[in-house]
Amino acid sequence: MSPPGPRIASLVPSLTELVVALGLGARLVARTGFCIHPAEALAAVPKVGGTKDVNLAKLRRLAPTHVLVNVDENRRETVEALRAFVPEIVVTHPCGPADNLALLDQFEAVFGAVEPVVAVRAAALRDELGAALAAGPAGPAQRVLYLIWRAPWMTVARDTYIAGMLASVGWQTLPAVDGGPSGAARYPVVEPGAPWLAEVDRVLLSSEPYRFDAGHVAEAQALCPGARVQRVDGELLSWYGPRAATGLRYLRRLAAG
Repeated sequence: MSPPGPRIASLVPSLTELVVALGLGARLVARTGFCIHPAEALAAVPKVGGTKDVNLAKLRRLAPTHVLVNVDENRRETVEALRAFVPEIVVTHPCGPADNLALLDQFEAVFGAVEPVVAVRAAALRDELGAALAAGPAGPAQRVLYLIWRAPWMTVARDTYIAGMLASVGWQTLPAVDGGPSGAARYPVVEPGAPWLAEVDRVLLSSEPYRFDAGHVAEAQALCPGARVQRVDGELLSWYGPRAATGLRYLRRLAAG
């Protein structure tokens, strides 16, 4: 049972991880089935469906005072339904690694008075992220196709968080499109044979949301015959919050290799 004070429900895996990292894990009363890190801290926290299909009836019964959501990961209609029974909805929308600084400020403003440790841990995360951001590009500029799905192939627009992470090491995503503040255009479908595919230097196969494995490398190679194809850790490149700095360091190692 959570202690007196805020009762936090997180509908975003990376935000759930951030809640625990900031010392607020005991106040979590609900999470999605995709909120799996850190496993030990979340074992007893009830699940309320997925990020896109939240069990609103169960969530209502858990009586959260704060629900954490994200513009990309949760449906607008879900957030609107939450307003009927949740006192405070915390909306997040990081679109690049530096936005994690504002995210930490946001969480500290909302929860800093609850636990003194929040400010201490937020400061440590800011310092770690600041050092990772200051490192800059790690190798030559590259044109990258980051694949998140197959059948159909899907990638990321340039104004997404993933593209922002890649840009931090000098990797520019293709196609050269922005997806806007929300919606499906942020994750465009890739048409095999599109002329711009010949310009790709490197194809990255993410481990999530589609779990690409070694058997998919040849398929991706056929999509971009002249590119280098490699599998990458999607959690490190798409989860904001406490693993942003680790993700940036991971990217630098990839870029230098």
